[in-house]
Amino acid sequence: MCGIVGVISRTPVNQLIYDALLLLQHRGQDAAGIVTMLGTKCFMHKARGMVRDIFRTRNMRGLPGRVGLGQVRYPTAGNAYSEEEAQPFYVNAPYGIVLVHNGNLTNAQALKAELFEVDRRHINTESDTEVLINVLAHELEQVALSPHGGSLPLTPEHVFKAVGAVHKRIRGSYAVIALIAGQGLLAFRDPHGIRPLCFGEGDGDDGGHDVMVASESVALEGTGHKLTRDVAPGEAIFIDLAGQIHARQCAESPKLNPCIFEYVYLARPDSVMDGISVYRARLNLGETLAQRVISTLPPNEIDVVIPIPESSRPSAMQLAHRIGKPYREGFVKNRYVGRTFIMPGQGVRKKSVRQKLNAIAMEFKGRNVMLVDDSIVRGTTSKEIVQMAREAGARKVYMASAAPPVRYPNVYGIDMPTKEELIAHDRTLEQIRAYIGADALIYQDVDAMKRVVGALNPKISSFEASCFDGRYITGDVSAEDFAAMQAQRRLQFDEEDENHRSRLALQGSEH
Repeated sequence: MCGIVGVISRTPVNQLIYDALLLLQHRGQDAAGIVTMLGTKCFMHKARGMVRDIFRTRNMRGLPGRVGLGQVRYPTAGNAYSEEEAQPFYVNAPYGIVLVHNGNLTNAQALKAELFEVDRRHINTESDTEVLINVLAHELEQVALSPHGGSLPLTPEHVFKAVGAVHKRIRGSYAVIALIAGQGLLAFRDPHGIRPLCFGEGDGDDGGHDVMVASESVALEGTGHKLTRDVAPGEAIFIDLAGQIHARQCAESPKLNPCIFEYVYLARPDSVMDGISVYRARLNLGETLAQRVISTLPPNEIDVVIPIPESSRPSAMQLAHRIGKPYREGFVKNRYVGRTFIMPGQGVRKKSVRQKLNAIAMEFKGRNVMLVDDSIVRGTTSKEIVQMAREAGARKVYMASAAPPVRYPNVYGIDMPTKEELIAHDRTLEQIRAYIGADALIYQDVDAMKRVVGALNPKISSFEASCFDGRYITGDVSAEDFAAMQAQRRLQFDEEDENHRSRLALQGSEH
C-alpha cells in the first residue's frame, strides 16, 4: 500500500503535490518522493521519512515545473530500508519516463529475468516498481519503433497500445502514474482494479486548469479539485501537456475487484473509492458486527464501547448505537508516532504501542469494556491494548474486530506476506482470545462484510479479500511464491536485527 499522485497544471505544481502527499500520508510513512518536469528536464527529490521532514524550502525550490508526480511509500517486499527503492523511478529511454506505483506485481521475478534476457534491460534493485517502469519503457519503445509508430510526439493511440501490451505481461495489483518527458501524464490501473485510483479537475490560482490523479479522492478534494471519477480496471488515461484528457480501456477482460481492506482499514474515512464512501462502509461494518456481538455476548454485560483509534471509530459508534450502550473515547493517540501496522518488525511494533496510545483511566475503571478495532492482524498490538485496559482498571475486557480473521497472506500490496505472522492462521477463536488476553473475542463474518460493503455499489459483484478468504483473484499465486516471500521476509528481518546490533555496538564503542 502506497499513496500516489500526479498533476498537470498551468502553474507550478511542487506545492500542490506536497499538499496532496500530506493528505495521503496515512498510506505510507517509510519514504516519499516528488518529481517535477520543466520542458523535458526532470527534477527529483526523494528520501526516507515523513513528507514534512523530507521536503524543506530548498528542496521545494529545486522542483520547478507545471507537471509532476509524487509518492508516499510503504514497503511490502524487498529491502524495506533501502533508499534506492524509494519512488519515483526513472528511465531515460524512450523519451524519459518517471513512474510511481501502488501495488505489488506477483510475477516480478520472472519479469526481471525476462527483461534481462530478452529485452536487454538491467534491474538494479529488488523493487517491482523498477520492473514495471522498464516493462512500460520497453513497450513504448516497441510502439515507437514499429512501422506505424512514428517518433515524436507520442499520440494517445501510441500510449494506449503500449499500456495494452503492459497488461499482457504483468500480473498482480498496480495503480500507476507516469510522466513521459515532453509528452504528458499517463495513469492506468490493473484489470481487476485491486488498488484504487481516481482523477479530478480544478481551477488553478491564476484561473488555469488543473488535472490531478491520485490514490484517494481526499487528495483531490483537499487540494481544491473536484472528483471526476475513478479510473476503471484496465483503463488508461493520458493527459497531454495542454490538460486534455484521453481515456481508453486497454485490458481484454477487465472486472472490478477492489481490495476490501481499503474500506476496513487502509483508506481515509472521508474518501470515496469506486463509488463507495469509506465512512459509510465502516458504519455498515459496525452494524453487522453489532449483530455478531448480540448473538455472542448479552449487551447487558457491556458497560461501554471504546474504539482503538482511529480507523475503528465509525464501526464502534454504530455498534454502540445498535446495542444501546455508551460510546466513549478511552485512548488518546500520540499523532507523532507512526501507525504500528506499517512499522517493520515485531519488536519495533510491540514497543511502539504504548508510545502511540495512552488509556484514560476513568473510562475503564470498574467497567466491562467492549474494545473495537478495525482488524486484528498479528495480535501483538491487541494483546498490549487489552493489557492496558486492565491496568487502567477495567473489570472485564471484550474485543470485537470490524474485520473477519486475517488467515492468509496478502500478495497484492499489504504487509502481511507470511502465515507465521498472522495470529488467526491455523488457530481457533479460543486460542486467539487466550493469546490476546480478552474475556471474549468477536470477529466480523466474511460474507457479511462483503455484503454490507458491496451493497453501497451494486456494480461491484466481488472484492479482493484474499487475506480473509484465501482466494487470489489473479490466479497466478502458488505455494512456491509464498515460500519465496517467506524467505525474503526472514532475510529482511535478519538484516534488521543485524543493523540494530551494529548500531548498538557502534554506540558502545563511542562511549
